[in-house]
Amino acid sequence: MAVAALQYGLGLAALAWVLTQVPVGETLATLGRLDARTVAALLALSVAGLLGRFYSWHVLLARAGIRSIRAAASVDLTVYFLNQLLPSRLSGRVAAPFVIRSRTGLNYADATSVSGVHTGAYAVLYGIVAAIGLLAGYSRLPTGIVLLLAISTGLYLAAGGAVLLAGTNLTLLDRLVSMLEGLATRIPRVGPAIAARVDGVRDFAAESSASFRDLAADPSVWARYAAGWTLFTVVAPGGRVLVALAALGAGFEPAALLPLYLVAAYSVTLLPLTPGGIGVTEATTTVVLVAFGVPEAVAVPVVLLDRALGVYLPALAGWYPAVGLGPTPAPGEE
Repeated sequence: MAVAALQYGLGLAALAWVLTQVPVGETLATLGRLDARTVAALLALSVAGLLGRFYSWHVLLARAGIRSIRAAASVDLTVYFLNQLLPSRLSGRVAAPFVIRSRTGLNYADATSVSGVHTGAYAVLYGIVAAIGLLAGYSRLPTGIVLLLAISTGLYLAAGGAVLLAGTNLTLLDRLVSMLEGLATRIPRVGPAIAARVDGVRDFAAESSASFRDLAADPSVWARYAAGWTLFTVVAPGGRVLVALAALGAGFEPAALLPLYLVAAYSVTLLPLTPGGIGVTEATTTVVLVAFGVPEAVAVPVVLLDRALGVYLPALAGWYPAVGLGPTPAPGEE
């Protein structure tokens, strides 16, 4: 009971923090200015984005033997919630293997490989699309914003490439493991036991690396993952902003490039400036939209609305599964 009380106490504190970051008043005020058809379109795009996110996890979990969409949704929402608690999107990714283990019962080697491939693929795709958006619109953006987005885009590409490279070559740790094992054996009495534990790292690395390569080297996995990723990262946010701008009397031309500009603008969430990129992301994206001719009075509420529907509300929805993390179920159980 004490553990459960502490768990929910910490969860409530985390929820309170996230709630303070959600622009509820501004979001409701913006929605109040929109007609019912526009609100329905925004909600439909948001649901489609959520399904795309769930599907991206489902693609990888299904390959590991977990075919439950519910499990994929729980993992996604939990990781999303954790991302709002610490600076940089990578914070939730670090906890992802433990979340996957708790939600699906996968062993840590498979959970680590699923999380690693998801992180690497997400970052590489994000970096590529953000780079395209930045190249397409840099001439109209302030120099400071161009430099900021270039740094964050480059970090996405570097982080994604590093994760994919490391994940497929974990056995390179064998030499380090052997050295640590040799040192451990010299410890009196407890040395052999410690050495046995250290040796287990070698088996974990080999198993995880093999699972990682199996996922990362499959073109069909990449194709299906990219489909889900495009839906929740490009189509849903771009569609929401275009719909909201049109409803508020501020169109955007060329409309086809707006989703790419948004991906580039939102790339600052990777920088460890504020938890979840809160504040910095909204400010940067507003500057980007204004640079392309959107009135600031329209850009500000539209960006807040998109962030609320696409990030903050899903993150809040992840509070309950995050607090409910507990004993690990058997594989396939819910």
